[in-house]
Amino acid sequence: MRLFLPAVLAALLAWSIPAIAGQTTALQNSPAAQANSPKILLLDYDGIINPVAADYINNGIEEADFANDQAVIIGLDTPGGLDTSMRSIIKTINASGVPVIVYVSPSGARAASAGVFITMAAHIAAMAPGTNIGAAHPVSMSGKLGKTMSEKVENDAAAYIKSIAESRGRNAQWAQDAVRNSVSISDADALSKHVIDIIAPDIPSLLEQVNGKTVQTAHGKKTLHTLNAGIIKVPMSTRLKILSVISDPNVAYILMLLGFYGLLFEFMRPGAIFPGVIGAISLIVAFYSFQTLPVNYAGFLLILLAIILFILDVKITSHGALAIGGAVSMVIGSIMLFERTSPFIQVSLAFIIPATLISALFFVLTVSLALRAYRRKPVTGPEGLEGLEGVAGTKIDRAGGTALVHGERWAAWADEEINEGEPLLVESSPAQAGLKIKVRKKEGT
Repeated sequence: MRLFLPAVLAALLAWSIPAIAGQTTALQNSPAAQANSPKILLLDYDGIINPVAADYINNGIEEADFANDQAVIIGLDTPGGLDTSMRSIIKTINASGVPVIVYVSPSGARAASAGVFITMAAHIAAMAPGTNIGAAHPVSMSGKLGKTMSEKVENDAAAYIKSIAESRGRNAQWAQDAVRNSVSISDADALSKHVIDIIAPDIPSLLEQVNGKTVQTAHGKKTLHTLNAGIIKVPMSTRLKILSVISDPNVAYILMLLGFYGLLFEFMRPGAIFPGVIGAISLIVAFYSFQTLPVNYAGFLLILLAIILFILDVKITSHGALAIGGAVSMVIGSIMLFERTSPFIQVSLAFIIPATLISALFFVLTVSLALRAYRRKPVTGPEGLEGLEGVAGTKIDRAGGTALVHGERWAAWADEEINEGEPLLVESSPAQAGLKIKVRKKEGT
């Protein structure tokens, strides 16, 4: 029963993890089948800009640069992310000798917050119809900032995006408005305001429009020849897929609970080993995830308090008050766990509610039954003799004698004299009184 809760949480974790599979595939046009045709690397990224995204995009750009490919296309759909990861990607783009094309796609995608900076930093910025870009105002990933610090962060971001826009010949004023006023515009407006260079419904159209364009790279000017280029789609490696899944706030939340409960069950029953190992691994991996997420430690402490209240409810008669307090504490703590300033990095209620109910039910029912069974008076073995009735087989006094209890003859002693055949009660078992049981006369005889 002690493995029930970790097993349920592990099942919830497995449900949240998509299939991790895939291998590098080449999507080639018929003319590109030739061995000597120019090549373009296609990197598709849909998600939060975090260290995993930075590794994936940076590795792809560096691979293309090393192979002197024709270009790199980054298919981007992001709500934003970490400033450090965003700057890492922009540095790699600026240092690339291969043109980098950021393509906000497919229709319905967006380049928000950190995605605006990355799109503006591209050698060629493109969007698919029905996409949008903007809302780049910086938010704190580690709690609320004071007025002065908030102004410093905003001014720094505005100056950074202005320099990026000016270096690429794009609309620097709009870029600053996206940071200071969180403005957002459609693909058509982005083109008319000179925020992007191209609107393309698909990759073939994009390649047709960029063909012949000359861009300034870190290695000098380069003219794109893309009509006969072979497109090589580079999926995320298995390692990065795993790290990406771990960095999901819902997965981090489940891992944290698995860690807490695994260690708790190990402490409750030392030597079980499995819960302790799983718990320790889960907590370490959860703490890795927290490095890339805006953790609110007040929420973390409320979840810890909830677990303590669940345990106390089992040991203390509170008529459910502690269990209710624990459930409320866990729900509030789970909602608060990640900063609300980052709406795209939140634990889903679809995880919070089941986790809370499972935890409450487990502690109130399962652990309670286990503790009651542990406290129940033994009915077998030497300890099971305490309180049983019997008769004196011989005279019993402090020197000793024999007693017939539970159909068995036991060596016994008593503080008072008990004659043969008199009824008696067992006061203590052999485990407590050496090799003899201690007895006394049964009252009323």
